[in-house]
Amino acid sequence: MIPCRGRLDIGPLELELGGRLPRVELAFESWGRLSPSRDNVVLICHALTGDAHVASHGPGDRPGWWEAAVGPGKPFDTGRWFILCSNVLGGCYGSTGPSSPVQPEDAAGDPAGRTGEEGPARYGSRFPIITVRDMVRAQVRLLDALGIRRVALVVGGSLGGMQALEWAVSEPERVEAVAVLAAPPAASPHAIAWNEAQRQAIFADPAWRGGDYPPGDPPPPALAIPRMMAMTTYRGREELQARFGREPVPPGRDPVAERAGAYVTAARGPWERFHFQVESYLHYQGEKLVRRFDPASYVVLTRAMDLHDIGSGRGGLDAAARRVRARVYVLSITSDLLYPVEEQRLLVDALRRAGKEVTWHVWRAPWGHDSFLVDAAGVAERVVKWLDGRAAKGRTPLVPAVREGQR
Repeated sequence: MIPCRGRLDIGPLELELGGRLPRVELAFESWGRLSPSRDNVVLICHALTGDAHVASHGPGDRPGWWEAAVGPGKPFDTGRWFILCSNVLGGCYGSTGPSSPVQPEDAAGDPAGRTGEEGPARYGSRFPIITVRDMVRAQVRLLDALGIRRVALVVGGSLGGMQALEWAVSEPERVEAVAVLAAPPAASPHAIAWNEAQRQAIFADPAWRGGDYPPGDPPPPALAIPRMMAMTTYRGREELQARFGREPVPPGRDPVAERAGAYVTAARGPWERFHFQVESYLHYQGEKLVRRFDPASYVVLTRAMDLHDIGSGRGGLDAAARRVRARVYVLSITSDLLYPVEEQRLLVDALRRAGKEVTWHVWRAPWGHDSFLVDAAGVAERVVKWLDGRAAKGRTPLVPAVREGQR
C-alpha cells in the first residue's frame, strides 16, 4: 500500500545537460486508493514554488494548494481516483535540491568549507543545471518504485504544465491523457528575460554568497524582490484594478509594509510616506516567499523553466507533437501575461497538424496566469469532464478564495 506521505530514494540520475546526481530522493503525497488494475492514477505536477501537498488528508491537516480540486466529492474525487504528487527535482520541500546534503562521492571540496561538526555540506552552488526532462525522468523512476506502470492523467499548471507536456512527449506509452494548464511548448524570450531579472536580484544580495550560504543563516532576503516582480506577471491587470485600483494605504502605519521591512528596502525620503495598496500587496507576497522557499531552488527551477522546449533535440515542435499518443487538453487564460494565449496556440496547432486528439479551452478569467489556482475547483471540474468525454458548458467561475494558492 502506498503511504499518504513518503520519500523514496530513486538512485542515481544522469542529467540531460551532463552531470550526474549520485542519489536522488523524491518526496511525495498521495490520496485515494489504487484500483485493483492500477488504472486510476492521476499525477498532479506542481508549479514553481509549490510542493507535494495538493490537498489536506483529513480534519486538522493544513489545506493544500489545490484544496478545492482534490478530495471526497470534489472534481478529482478520491473515491474514484488515486492522486499522486511529488515535489520536483531541485525543489526544497523534501526532494533532492540545492539545500540537500551532498552525497559522499560528491563531497570533496565543499566551496563553503562546511565539514565535521557543522554537519554535511549542502550542494549549494554545486547543484547541477537540471531541465524539465530531468524532473520527469525522476518522476518516472518514482512511479516505477511504487509499482505504477500507466497513468490515466498527468495534469499541471505553469511549470507543472511543462512537466505534463513533457510526460506526453517522452513517455507516450505510459500516459493516457495530459492536461496542460497555462504552459507553453517552449519558454519565450519574454519569460526568460523576466526570470533572469529575478535571478539577478538574488545574486546582488551579499547574503547569497554565490549560493553557498550556511543552512543556519537567515535566507537571503532578496528573494522577496523576485517574488514581487513575478506577481506582476502572475496576476491579471483587470484583477489588480478591481482589487486595488489606485487606492493608497490609509494614513498611519502599514502593518504589512512594516512586517516586510526586513526583506524589502523602502525608499528613503518623502516617497516612504506614501504607499499604494498594490505595493503593500507585493511586499506581503515577497515576505511570505522568503519565509518558506529556498533561493537556490528558485534559481535552479527558473533556469529549468527557461530551458523548457519540447522540440529541442527532437527535430522541432512538429516532430515532438508526432510522438504524443495521449489525449491532450490545453487551457489558455486570456488575462495571462506570462504565457499568453498565442503560445498555447503554437502547441495546439502542432498537435492538430500531427493528427492528435487535442481539446483547447480559451478561458476568459480575470485573475491572470494564476487563474488555475484561484478557481481550482472550476478548472479541475472542466478537466475531469473532458477526461470523461463530456464538455463543461456554461460554468460560471467560482468566487476566488481569500487564501492564495502556491505557485
